[in-house]
Amino acid sequence: MGSWTGYLRAAFAKKGEKSLLRDAYFEGTLKITKPVYLDENGQACVYLMNPGGGYLDGDSYRMEVLLEEGAEVLLTTQSSTKVYKTPHCPVLQETEMNLKKGSFLEYVPDPVIAYAHARFMQRTIVRMEQGASLVCAEVFTPGWAPDGSWFRYDLLKSRMDVYMEDQLVLYDHLKLEPDRGDMQGLGYMEGFSHLGSLIAIQEGIDAGFVERIHRLLEPFSGVKIGLSMLMVPGLALRVLAQCTQDVETIFDLCRGILRENRWGTTTSFLRKY
Repeated sequence: MGSWTGYLRAAFAKKGEKSLLRDAYFEGTLKITKPVYLDENGQACVYLMNPGGGYLDGDSYRMEVLLEEGAEVLLTTQSSTKVYKTPHCPVLQETEMNLKKGSFLEYVPDPVIAYAHARFMQRTIVRMEQGASLVCAEVFTPGWAPDGSWFRYDLLKSRMDVYMEDQLVLYDHLKLEPDRGDMQGLGYMEGFSHLGSLIAIQEGIDAGFVERIHRLLEPFSGVKIGLSMLMVPGLALRVLAQCTQDVETIFDLCRGILRENRWGTTTSFLRKY
């Protein structure tokens, strides 16, 4: 594990009608549950856990996930990721995912909550073979501050690189640094407190598919939504909102359409209580 606060490695394989956790290894403050199956699709649902209760000054985490050919996995967290004050060193999180041909990964962690004077930096690298599918969602929210104001954290930084057959097809870099800009201004949070991002790469996502999602999202009020096609069959969705539930409702709708496109079924309910 080296100097990591938490390290996790997991590999999944398809056997018959089900996807199985073929291999798992973890050390420190990262753990993984045994798979559960939420519907008849055979998709393995596993929960990531951090028994420490939150991320602290200088913590560092690494996660490696492999989906073998045809494996279908829903990866989520047991609860939100709470990042507390980091006066000396930011929290670092690295994730590497390798998706073989025909595999399907939904990575849907609970929100990252950054409290006063928190600094959080993460990098996600995804390597996909042709025919693999990915749905990756994340939500950033400001935590409680003693004076009741928003955006008391110092830094939220998230970088994602997606490679298809070793060719870079997506580079997404998000950086929120309240002391360096007007968080309420144009191009930042624009009066909102919560930010969500969803990336989907899946065969069958074309202009018509994106237009269908656009029409379904039009009725939502009190949020700001941006939707774009990717250079490979896929889409990128950004949501600005005032609460986590609004972002999750939109993401669940989109995930349901993507699952329907693959299996003919809608989103599974991720019960966590």
